[in-house]
Amino acid sequence: MVRLFPTAMIVMLAGCGSPQDAKQSAPAPAPTADPVNYGASTPAKVKPFKASPVATFDSPWALAFLPDRRLLVTEKPGRLWLVTATGAKTQVGGVPSVHFEGQGGLLFVAASPTFAQNNQVYLTYSEPGEGGDGLALARATLDTSGAQPALKNLEVIWRQLPRGKGGQFGGYIAFSPDGRYLFLTSGERQRFTPAQDPDQALGKILRLTLDGKPAPGNPGAGKTGGTTIGIIDPPENTGAAAKAPVRTATMPAPNLTPAETWSTGHRNPYGLAFDSKGQLWETEMGPQGGDELNLIEPGRNYGWPLVSYGKNYDDTPIPSHKGNTRFQQPALYWNPIIAPAGLTFYDGSMFPQWRGSAFIGGLASTALIRIAFDGNVPREAERWDMGARIRAVMTGPDGALWLLEDGDGGRLLRLTADRAG
Repeated sequence: MVRLFPTAMIVMLAGCGSPQDAKQSAPAPAPTADPVNYGASTPAKVKPFKASPVATFDSPWALAFLPDRRLLVTEKPGRLWLVTATGAKTQVGGVPSVHFEGQGGLLFVAASPTFAQNNQVYLTYSEPGEGGDGLALARATLDTSGAQPALKNLEVIWRQLPRGKGGQFGGYIAFSPDGRYLFLTSGERQRFTPAQDPDQALGKILRLTLDGKPAPGNPGAGKTGGTTIGIIDPPENTGAAAKAPVRTATMPAPNLTPAETWSTGHRNPYGLAFDSKGQLWETEMGPQGGDELNLIEPGRNYGWPLVSYGKNYDDTPIPSHKGNTRFQQPALYWNPIIAPAGLTFYDGSMFPQWRGSAFIGGLASTALIRIAFDGNVPREAERWDMGARIRAVMTGPDGALWLLEDGDGGRLLRLTADRAG
């Protein structure tokens, strides 16, 4: 487990082993109604769309559309593909080395808001290095002038340090509606307490400039964190976390995490998107139960690992959000889980009845889930069994919904308005 704390806090943690958030300056959220648990919803028998396979991949993770309607698709082992709408694939060169293991590898891809001017794209991945691996955010220029497309001038503009062990990288990107800022999800790497530590980027949603710097106007703008780090291996379960020994080392650079942080207390955020009102929403995997859809607001604390609507994998109970105004409630949650992966808001013309809806991919639930909204109050409206783990979902420029199946042989699917039973 990796921790970044001032020395005094490390000593205190070694003695009590409890999460610390005394340095959090986030405002307490206003009381909200208890969210709805959608549990084991029954999938609809009739699908109001036709799912057409376009291409097949090896453990695909994310897709991004370019202005010419071609797609970029990442494969977790470390490959990036340029794909036409008809499924022709060309491998892209110049991809950085990744640590492909477990939940790590080449993760998200996104076209820059300024792609039409500079052909820049952003990638997230598990970056190998001393002590393990860490989430990295890189920017590069996509050069398609030669026989093989390639990433040029690749630069890592943000990285999670120190590196270490654990999965749950997050790594999802969303750009602000005005195109000026980049939001990045950073998972807590199965280390629990760092999600409540203001000096660590783990378990946070960050708001950055397009160059990877802390964005002006963040809740902690101008602040820096402690420069002493303690490192322990991730525990097998939560019960071991307080007993692990702490080793200290000196961090050579200022810790900018407080200035980068937009929200805190997240576990494994695997979806991030803006709605038509300019509001930011996030999907997040809970432990045993408690998957969440969250409306993300600046400075708010979403509670992990102190509160959850699920329980730990070793069956250790976790207090729920109910009655605790210190933490922001999820907008809705699922128990049993759906294992959400991917989030998109639909604004196309192919399915006019769905404009304003959100769509979530389901891994464990092998489902595509439609979320409808009554004002700002979301509800699960429909669920369709797709017969495979859905890793990503995206609204295409053609008005279709585009999905990626998870795993070896995962297909890129185009969902059109042709009715299928």
